[in-house]
Formats: sequence, C-alpha cells, structure tokens
Amino acid sequence: MNLPGFPVVRPRRLRTSPALRRLVAENSLNVSQLVLPLFARSGKKLRRPVAAMPGVFQLSPDEILREATTAHALGVSAVLLFGIPDKKDEKASGAYAKNGIVQQVVRLLKQELPSLLVITDVCLCEYMSHGHCGIVHGGKILNDPSLKLLARTAASHAEAGADIVAPSDMMDGRVRAIRAELDNEGFFNTPIMSYAAKFASAFYGPFREVAESAPSFGDRRSYQMDAANGNEALREVALDVQEGADMVMVKPGIAYLDIVHRVKKEFGLPTAVYAVSGEHAMIKAAAANGWIDERAVTLESLLAMRRAGADILITYAAMDVAKWLKTS
Repeated sequence: MNLPGFPVVRPRRLRTSPALRRLVAENSLNVSQLVLPLFARSGKKLRRPVAAMPGVFQLSPDEILREATTAHALGVSAVLLFGIPDKKDEKASGAYAKNGIVQQVVRLLKQELPSLLVITDVCLCEYMSHGHCGIVHGGKILNDPSLKLLARTAASHAEAGADIVAPSDMMDGRVRAIRAELDNEGFFNTPIMSYAAKFASAFYGPFREVAESAPSFGDRRSYQMDAANGNEALREVALDVQEGADMVMVKPGIAYLDIVHRVKKEFGLPTAVYAVSGEHAMIKAAAANGWIDERAVTLESLLAMRRAGADILITYAAMDVAKWLKTS
C-alpha cells in the first residue's frame, strides 16, 4: 500500500482540540459498561474496610443495598456479588444454602432495585474450610464431584433472582453442568457469564483478604491457568462456549490484554474483563503517594481494556469512574 507522506498527511490535524479528538475517537468509556463487585456478609450496618483495597468493604445486606442504590443512581447497571459466610465446611454448604448470604442479598436487591442487573460469582472457595474451589480428597482438588456443588450453587442463585450467574472456579465441565442444572430447574433464560480464561495470578493477592478465601494449603495452579499460555486460553474459552456460556471473561485485566483481544476476535461473544484487586491496589497506593494521577490512570487502563476488545468492565472503581465520566 502506497501512502502519501509528510507534509500532505499530518495526523496531528485530528488532535487539535478536545472536541475533534472526541469526534474521531475509536473507543470510548460509558457508564453502562461498568460492573461493581460487592462483598456481602451477615450483620447490620456493617462496613468492614479492607486494608489492601482502599474504598472496598465487606458489607452487610443493608449496606450492600445502600452501595448498590448509589451506584445505580450514577448509572452503573450491574453488580457482581461475592459472599463471605459465617461458617465454612468441606462441602461448601453455605454456597448453595437457600438462605445463604448471597441468596439473601440477591432477593433484597431484586426487590428494592429490580432494574439493577445482579450477577453472582459462582464458586466454592469462600465457603470451603480449606479455601479451594472444589472438593478436596487426599490433598487433591477433585474436578467431577465439585461440578454438582457448583451447579447446585448456580441454581440456588437463579432461584433467588440472580440475573446472571458467573462461574469462576475453573473446574473442567462446569459450564455444561451449570447449564444443565439451570435448565432442569426451569431457568432457561438465566445467562452464564463464564470466567473462561482465569489465570493463576499474583494480582489476586488483596482479594483473598476481602473474600477470606486464601487456600489453607498449596495454591490454585492445578486448575487456574498458567500465565505463560495464550493458546490454551483460547481452548478454554472455546470449551465454555461449546458448553453453553453466553458471555465470557478474561481475568486479570491489564496484564492480559493480548488474551482479551484474541478472545474477542476469535469468538465475538460479549467479553468481560476483570480489573482485579492487585490492579486496584497498585493504582490506589501509587496515587496515595502522589506518584500518579488516580483518575487519569484508572480511565486510561479501562480504555485500554476497551481498545483490546472488552465490552464489560468489572472494576472496583466503578462508582468513581461513573462520577468522572459525568464531569469529563
């Protein structure tokens, strides 16, 4: 391709004013793309701060409602719920209990904020006494027996009123098992947002404090993905799509934009990216020290995810971003 060069072509012509830059922008941020993660535990008027994640709290149901109401008023259309149970065991019974903490909060939110999209994280780690995402026997995380518990958990969330269920465990075959259970229970129209390419990442560190989900032995590398592998990520996504995933997710975010781009290009499904706890903590810490502009860096990192192909942005900064977008 022969292209004319300087001085005929001057790319700077299209950068001369804010209005012109907005006119020709290839990607944009919109509040409707944001999902706010929230962490629920029992109690009343409880807002337990998380040291490693400034601005993030463990919240009682009434405080979750207050937080979600504020976010919704700002235009944030969806929340992603995690639960911290009062008791844990080796069968993760709190995950699928009819009156479990997530189930309680889902009912409350759908009663009080019916237009808010409520997405539930479907996993077992927060509810297991050992902190792993599946049943453990002889020091090994068992795949197939864990599927029944995951499917039961997803169905209990749908029964409570969840709009979308999001399995994050990375057990093989979980999407198929969940889809079958949802359909068997009559929840044909409940979509699955699969954590399809979830990597075993050091960026998750602060999350384990807020979710109280650190494994008591070993790590999660036998089921979460190796950070070195990109082609494997596409195979994982393909399997989840074949099994019935309606949306897919890449996690973490900023260090995995190549995966986001490849997933969106290959499959074309609605694609979510999770800007995880470590990303949030690093931006907050650097901003607190005056080293970076928190607003500018947060918006730029999310815009990079959009540029890579993300349709849905899961971020702890959702409410701040919603405010910033109103004033930009």
